[in-house]
Amino acid sequence: MTTSEPAPAAASSGMNAEESAALYRLMTWLSPSFPVGAFSYSSGIEWAVEAGDITDAASLRDWLGTMLNDGSGFCDAVFLAQAYRAASVQDATALREIAELAAAFVPSRERQLETSTQGRAFIDIARAAWACDGFDGMVAASGSAIVYPVAVGVVSAAHAVPLAPAMHAFLHAVVSNWISAGARLVPLGQTDSQRILASLETDVAATAKRALAASLDDLGSATFRADLASLRHETQYTRLFRS
Repeated sequence: MTTSEPAPAAASSGMNAEESAALYRLMTWLSPSFPVGAFSYSSGIEWAVEAGDITDAASLRDWLGTMLNDGSGFCDAVFLAQAYRAASVQDATALREIAELAAAFVPSRERQLETSTQGRAFIDIARAAWACDGFDGMVAASGSAIVYPVAVGVVSAAHAVPLAPAMHAFLHAVVSNWISAGARLVPLGQTDSQRILASLETDVAATAKRALAASLDDLGSATFRADLASLRHETQYTRLFRS
């Protein structure tokens, strides 16, 4: 193709303004640089390393895949989707019920601290830097117990960011933080960390698809060892992380 020929339509059209804004905001909100304090939590991974359940890249990948598919990853994704939908139609009653259930749906005190602290930070920073019409009303309807996935759902709905990409970005951020914690604890190199992230791509997509089609009746997990790790971390002698 010479320089005088027009570019293909698909290549020249790019994203529209709404798509560009949504991508920009998701990349910001769910970036490691967005100050919700995620780096200080390990979701029980620290105890799993101490106990010998996680010893290398392969065992970390298996542990995270289970957490994502059958544990908190899937449950949090369902809460995000349900909160987003309730906020989008301004159903205050449903939103409050979802927020309360999500806050209660954690297996340990430290996991409660982890998700509630990040949720509140996410809301506060979004309000300060990314204010928009209707935002305060959605937050008020959620009540005082706003955990991280509910916060992401509410903020995404307030800004009319499409649910599917918000879901994928959220799960990518959660998995990335888990990997970061595991890499510091095992420890692992940067290449192994990226290999784990790459290998979990299909798991993230599958979990997002399930969560988008799920109802609150589909909530449930079967990650007993991960839940036990979260509980036992509370009394672990030496700790780098808060959970």
